[in-house]
Amino acid sequence: MTRKTDARARAIAAAIRLFRMQGYTATGLTQILEESGAPKGSFYFHFPRGKVQLAEEAIDLYVSGRMNVIRDISAATAGDALGFTHRLCDAFAADMIASNFQYGCLMQNLANELPSLDAELTARVARGFVDSTAIVAEHFKNCGFAPAQASSAASALVAALEGARTIARLERTPAVFKALADVSAQRWASGPAQR
Repeated sequence: MTRKTDARARAIAAAIRLFRMQGYTATGLTQILEESGAPKGSFYFHFPRGKVQLAEEAIDLYVSGRMNVIRDISAATAGDALGFTHRLCDAFAADMIASNFQYGCLMQNLANELPSLDAELTARVARGFVDSTAIVAEHFKNCGFAPAQASSAASALVAALEGARTIARLERTPAVFKALADVSAQRWASGPAQR
């Protein structure tokens, strides 16, 4: 018999996969239950507020994982803005390849449809972008960028990565991530003091 905690974790994992593939409104509870193998009674035991509570937890887990990836790359490329950018591009490209270009960004997918549906979930997604972008900005500051430059570069990079993910998904190739890394190399060749 499946443990309750397994059913809960499987439901969250299924929601993350489905939200990344098809968004929030196109993902029904029946599909989540089928994907996770959780009985309906168990689902409501773990998520008494239903799909909204599941979405909150899916967003939180996805954002936490995203932030951990960014922190790990930052630690591995300390003091190296270009190396950091290349590694982020590589990580996003690898994620797309691993999903056979099926997965978009959960936060981006939900950000495109939630503002008219749920203010609380929208705010949660927005915090996810703010918090993960702050890690990128901190890395750039530690590379010698002035605070305003670090913030601007981080916002631009995160926006570019999200756009690149959409293009990679449509074209079914990671080539756009290499193009983004190459443009960053050209832009930053002269170092942070020249920005």
